Amino acid sequence: MVTESTTPVIYGIKNCDTMKKARAWLEAHDIAYAFHDYRAAGIERARLEAWVEEVGWEKLLNRAGTTFRNLSDADKADMDAGKAVRLMEEQPAMIKRPVLDLGDRRLVGFKPEIYEAAFSA
Repeated sequence: MVTESTTPVIYGIKNCDTMKKARAWLEAHDIAYAFHDYRAAGIERARLEAWVEEVGWEKLLNRAGTTFRNLSDADKADMDAGKAVRLMEEQPAMIKRPVLDLGDRRLVGFKPEIYEAAFSA
């Protein structure tokens, strides 16, 4: 449950379709939030490392996106947490979207039923 004093922060890229769906869901449910566009504003390595520790690099790294698919085979090989963090820091489009920071936990990706559960009393 999200408390009244917590303003969620949604991290992602402005023009991403999944981001648009997540933001529309938040707005339709009158949930105030802050938006961090990590393509425009970047993302701190320490934050990425904390997210990877919490949710795992396998969940956070968007391997289905064009940015990842366009990597060289060498960059894709021998993936581990350190390499994933470096790639996501260098190219934030490789971070799965959205990441919703609820203060006490992060949600990665968007599914209406998961957002509903997170915000229900």
